Amino acid sequence: MAFKKSVVAFAGTPEQEAKLKAVIDAEKGHKGALMPVLQQAQEIYGYLPIEVQTMIAEEMGIPLEKVYGVVTFYSQFTINPKGKYKISVCLGTACYVKGSGDVYNKLSESLGIKGGELTSDGLFSLEACRCIGACGLAPVMTINDDVYGRLTVDEIDGILAKYRG
Repeated sequence: MAFKKSVVAFAGTPEQEAKLKAVIDAEKGHKGALMPVLQQAQEIYGYLPIEVQTMIAEEMGIPLEKVYGVVTFYSQFTINPKGKYKISVCLGTACYVKGSGDVYNKLSESLGIKGGELTSDGLFSLEACRCIGACGLAPVMTINDDVYGRLTVDEIDGILAKYRG
C-alpha cells in the first residue's frame, strides 16, 4: 500500500509528541479508542501526516494500514496541513452554475496550488466544498470565517491581497 506523503515537511515538536502519547495512554485499551485518539491528534498537530499516523499505530499496536484507512475514509480528518487562511470554494450546483469553477481555477492559479495543498509560505490552503447554504449569494467562498458572495474572477487577487498584507 502506498501512503501519500505531504508536500510540506513534517515539523512536530517534542511537546506535541508528549501530548499525543498522553492521549494514547489515556485511551489505550478502551473499545473504539482509535477515533478519539485521531480526533485529539488532529487538534494537537492540525492535521494527520503519515508520521503521526505511524506514531499512533505503533503506540496503540494497530496496523498502520488500519489507521490510514480510517483517516482517509472520514472527511473530518485531513492528511494535508492547512494554511493560516483556509479557503473553501463552494462547487455546489447553484454556485457552479454561477461560475464558482472559474473562481476556484483562478484561486488555484493565483496561489500556485491545487485543491488540498498549502502555499509554500503556509498562508493559504485551498479546497472545494459542496453547498454551504448561501445559494442566494452564489458563487460563494469562505476564508476562515469570512464569507464572500456574488464573486467574480476579477475580485480574487484583491481579496487575497487583504490577507497577504
